[in-house]
Amino acid sequence: MVKLFEKAIFRGVELRNRIVISPMGMYSAENGYVTPFHLVHYGKFAMGGAGLVFVEQTSVTRKGRITNGDPGLWEDGQIDGMRQIAHVIKAQGARAAIQINHGGRKSGQQRAFRGNGPLTDRDIEMGEEVWDPVGPSDVAFSDGFRTPRPLSHDGLVGVRDAFVATARRAVLAGFDVIELHMAHGYLLQSFLSPLANFRTDDYGGSLESRMRFPLEVTRAVRAAIPSSTPLFVRISATDWIDGGWEIEDSVVFARRLKELGVDLVDCSTGGNLRAGSTNANLARGPGYQVPFAEQVRREAEIATGAVGMIRSFDFAERILQDGRADLIFLARQMLFNPFWAHHAAEHFGLTGKFEDWPEQYGWWLTKWHGALHASGESPLDEGRLRDAAE
Repeated sequence: MVKLFEKAIFRGVELRNRIVISPMGMYSAENGYVTPFHLVHYGKFAMGGAGLVFVEQTSVTRKGRITNGDPGLWEDGQIDGMRQIAHVIKAQGARAAIQINHGGRKSGQQRAFRGNGPLTDRDIEMGEEVWDPVGPSDVAFSDGFRTPRPLSHDGLVGVRDAFVATARRAVLAGFDVIELHMAHGYLLQSFLSPLANFRTDDYGGSLESRMRFPLEVTRAVRAAIPSSTPLFVRISATDWIDGGWEIEDSVVFARRLKELGVDLVDCSTGGNLRAGSTNANLARGPGYQVPFAEQVRREAEIATGAVGMIRSFDFAERILQDGRADLIFLARQMLFNPFWAHHAAEHFGLTGKFEDWPEQYGWWLTKWHGALHASGESPLDEGRLRDAAE
């Protein structure tokens, strides 16, 4: 049995395989509303054969956006556009997921493809909206970033309720899976990390206190959505900075998430900073984040997703066969080759040529493939894509 193409079931939601399109910010929304770009962008991944397709980090409030290009579900008018995306994904046989988020002290940045970093006076002159961010403490993310306003008790309640309202809208839009973003230095992860949380009340200090607000949000969202809807959480398993959040903290946190009804922990890393620091301990390479998914899975006894430069078909399969994770999350590799899943099925001999592709494509590709072989030519795309995947 090829585990990559084994079905996975979470609360009755069945995935046709264990290949997941990871959330990737496209920064292309308008006033928080998705555009035709998003419909095409996500539709192609479902056509490509993935089992679960995630819509990018979607803001729970207008001022919780990371950039002015982030999509949102903070108001009912945004549901229809998201509903179209979910419908297109599911019409191709995949399941639709959405990641919901508040940017916290990292909100109000420039779009990634326009330079990242804090908005400048020139950006504001060009019409970019600017706002003061919020966070656990009045500590800026990095040099040049605005200093966040610490959230009061009423502010915490408001953010929690915004997550709940957004999750409910996501269900109305037709999403099968909801993920809470608790990674990469955004609001919920910044409460967890001692690099960002310097509070002296019940929401800061000890590990138990720093976990309190993210767990309150989790509990409230779990109670607000149908019991049949799986709830995932993305974490940064480590900050990669001495004195920051560590894998041992993640194991403790994952156990608590499981108790609250979370179905899978999506294990990323990094994304948080403190003044004058860098991710000095970070060494990227193929599968560099997989050990964290493995440790959380083993010690917290919860399903995990593996991410991080997983490119080859055989490597992805080996992660699953070795019991290091339950799902494989792919990002940049899918941008390069949206049909990675179909190529993987062919690689493992599970299908004939193009028989599981959309039938509108399969007919053309079969005809092309046969013509190439008849002429003695090599089907260039197959070799090239597989070489790149390796």
